[in-house]
Amino acid sequence: MQRTCRLQPLLAAGAQTLGGPFFLSQVEGREPLPGGGHQPLHRDGAGMKAVAALVFLDAYGPDNGSTRVVPRHLDRGAPDETLSLVTAGEAGDILVFDADLPHGATCNRSGARRRSLLLSFMPVGDRASIEACRAVRIVRMDTSEVFIPS
Repeated sequence: MQRTCRLQPLLAAGAQTLGGPFFLSQVEGREPLPGGGHQPLHRDGAGMKAVAALVFLDAYGPDNGSTRVVPRHLDRGAPDETLSLVTAGEAGDILVFDADLPHGATCNRSGARRRSLLLSFMPVGDRASIEACRAVRIVRMDTSEVFIPS
């Protein structure tokens, strides 16, 4: 998993968005169960400078709990569900986005597996606040490495 977090295109996307030294703040796994998994549109990093990346371990689409996004200018209003687009693709795809982008999962209607990893990258300047709540978030992996854009 650590190698996946260090893929050069992924780090390049993080560098492009964050602009300075950054670190991997968290990795979470997700697998929507049959008939479940729906999430309302939300922002993982509301008001924060952060990058999220979804690493899909299985094929994904509207039938097995795929992610939907609202691809529009970031505003602070309530996300408009009618503007959401449902993503689809193959195992190994990575969706990288500003963590302030409204997104959420659809319901897994088919029951097919749709496992994914959610990676979060943040500027080094935010490390202290993230570390302060590390125990509550049950983060067990090493997040000490810093990535410096070239």
